[in-house]
Amino acid sequence: MTVWVRGDHLVRNRGPLARRPDERVLLVEAESFGRRLPYHPHKLTLVFSAMRHFRDALREDGRAVDYRQVDTFADGLAAHFEAHPEETLVTTEPQTHGGRERIESLVADAGGEVEFVPDERFCCSPEQFDAWADGGQYRHEEFYRFMRRETGYLMDGGEPVGGEWNYDDRNRETPPEDWEPAAPPAFDPDETTTAVAEWVETTFDGGYEGQPYGGSWADPEPFRWPVTRRQAVRALDHFVEHRLAEFGPYQDAMRDGEWAMSHSLLSTSLNLGLLLPEEVIERAIAAYEDGDAPLNSVEGFVRQILGWREFLRHVYRREMPELATANQLGADADLPEFYWTGETEMACLSDVVDGVRERGYSHHIERLMVLSNFGLLYGVEPAQLNRWFHAGYVDAFHWVTTPNVVEMGLYGAGVFATKPYASSANYVDKMSDYCSGCPYYKTKTTGERACPFNTLYWDFLKRNEDDFRSNHRMGLMYSHVDDKGDEEWDAISDRAEEVRTMADRGEL
Repeated sequence: MTVWVRGDHLVRNRGPLARRPDERVLLVEAESFGRRLPYHPHKLTLVFSAMRHFRDALREDGRAVDYRQVDTFADGLAAHFEAHPEETLVTTEPQTHGGRERIESLVADAGGEVEFVPDERFCCSPEQFDAWADGGQYRHEEFYRFMRRETGYLMDGGEPVGGEWNYDDRNRETPPEDWEPAAPPAFDPDETTTAVAEWVETTFDGGYEGQPYGGSWADPEPFRWPVTRRQAVRALDHFVEHRLAEFGPYQDAMRDGEWAMSHSLLSTSLNLGLLLPEEVIERAIAAYEDGDAPLNSVEGFVRQILGWREFLRHVYRREMPELATANQLGADADLPEFYWTGETEMACLSDVVDGVRERGYSHHIERLMVLSNFGLLYGVEPAQLNRWFHAGYVDAFHWVTTPNVVEMGLYGAGVFATKPYASSANYVDKMSDYCSGCPYYKTKTTGERACPFNTLYWDFLKRNEDDFRSNHRMGLMYSHVDDKGDEEWDAISDRAEEVRTMADRGEL
């Protein structure tokens, strides 16, 4: 039997590698993976470099490793079974919908067999989630409290530590002008990572062929992400020691030129298996117990990992394949060109898109309240924006982006979102400094230089009135809709059409 370790399951101390310490290990580096989507070059460098470092670490520990560098996974499996006929592979259950069936088909075509074991990179098993969700609706807050009770994290007997389940009211502050976040860690590429980055550049050319505009990602900044277990632990240490304390109050804030703020930047390591959620959570809780980080910051971070990440993983598992193509609002606009080029005068969108182009990353509020919010108001087809997120972000996998973008960002399915996360310029202005340097006027809804967020916000509410007016969570919004007269609505409609024309022409 051989343990097949796939590129996003680089876990050594649990799962099939830990349970079968003497078995041969197979890793397949398939060039075709890099051509499935127009991936950011840092995403490809991250995955392939992490795989090669994982291979080397296993060999240093005396494990026999077959590392197949091939064009397709089928080629790699064929080569493996040619060398080891009639052998059985054991691998972890994939997260991506249809992944198990594809693996079974590939292995069968290569003349072998495969066994699956549970994916232990998460805190909540499928059976545990299914029992919780049986007969009910998905409600993240209820699931989060369930997981707190199940794990005992931040619990004092049967009650939450501090007396509150969450501290959102303390975690929506904007930092003072003289505040400076701790510099995020950067891991200088070693010989292996440098070789991978050069291979990615020459092999894939950073291009995004297949999207309507051609071209390539921006000349990215130097690669900075952890690619080994040791580096990932150092990244966790850096976050807990230098940024966790201020993560909470400023987690929703945005600032021009400050791409990392006080965020953990641990999602790449978690999604590859270089870090496990329990160790990340327990390290943050220890900082609170030692007096090194306040409860509101630690609880907010724990909620992201124990609550949101686990919740989305299972929503994806249960709601696919319908979730990927869900479009309950009938949005049919194409993704505007500036998502790929960054060429827009809108200060918030320009800065956030440039950050994705340069380093394959932006933090969660920029993803939800700038990128997804614009797509929602504009009426972008959810699958198009999901594809862009999946291609552009270093931490993106289909199970990650689909519920976040299609459901949370674009209200595509209504499986857990109880209302659309739609906002005018007010939110961006409150939580950032973008509006102060933007040529569009944050206070204007109609006329020349009116902020597109304002125009499209009201146009969105009017356009979808039949769907939303009866939603009790949107009553206040529609009371303001009712305050507007026909003349104002005509002006909004005219400006919305102008905004769309400008976006189509690349002039927004």
